[in-house]
Amino acid sequence: MTSKKRFLIPDGYSKESRDEFDRVGMTLAGKLYASLLMKRMPDAEYDIWYSSDPGVEAPTDEELEGYAGVIWPGCNLTIYHDDPRVKAHIKLCERAYEAGIPQFGSCWAIQLATTVAGGVTEPHPRGREMGIALNIRQTEAGMRHPMMKGKPPVYSHFVSHDDYVARVPECAEILAGNYWCDVQAVAVTYKRGVFWATQYHPEYDLKEMACLIHAREERLIKQGWFSDREDLIAYADKLEKVFQEPDNTKNIRWQLKIEDDVVLDDIRECEFVNWLKYAVLRESLV
Repeated sequence: MTSKKRFLIPDGYSKESRDEFDRVGMTLAGKLYASLLMKRMPDAEYDIWYSSDPGVEAPTDEELEGYAGVIWPGCNLTIYHDDPRVKAHIKLCERAYEAGIPQFGSCWAIQLATTVAGGVTEPHPRGREMGIALNIRQTEAGMRHPMMKGKPPVYSHFVSHDDYVARVPECAEILAGNYWCDVQAVAVTYKRGVFWATQYHPEYDLKEMACLIHAREERLIKQGWFSDREDLIAYADKLEKVFQEPDNTKNIRWQLKIEDDVVLDDIRECEFVNWLKYAVLRESLV
């Protein structure tokens, strides 16, 4: 991966939300994917589009066509809301499909990818899926798809979402799912483009997971994920401990069901790496 390519990263979080992430020491969503991109493709360039900021314009058609790919982080927008910020994201996603620009993303991105192509996203009837999602299983399509190359047939990943893909479009392949969410990974081929997406977060390590839990403290306690603030802090501290000492925290990893697929970057990030290889650079699978 040595050729220099430029990527667009639309970060839909508002300035207020980004300030909240800063307060708890969390890497901003767009910058998190930017860091992952530079780690995996050091010669790449990128632009972060803070699309929810007032007065910020979307890229022109000419600018968009100059990007090798679009990388969509999660955000706190809701795809089925009548919101100009949502409409701006939908429009950009449509334009990337039409231009044949490969897209990748996580969480909100899987809802964007499928909705724009004709799918349906709804509030999950059981509410939020939060924490380390267990027993995510690849489908037969997933076992054959390049995005999942190197991924275990059954694995775990960090999730944090209220909505889910209730129906995929005909042009989509479901690559993985679990008991909570049938669509945990998907590949959409629509118009001239592809969009590979996950409901979970390949870009989040255990430290970032802990920071997000702190940022969502009030909501998570209210929803019953933690009994009180002390309970939440204790859990987040354990995540950070494993992040710092993954080989010396066997007891915590057993308690929290943290396996190598969450700890090891090459397993956790492989969907993104595969997208760079096979959708952007179009390397041969052979």
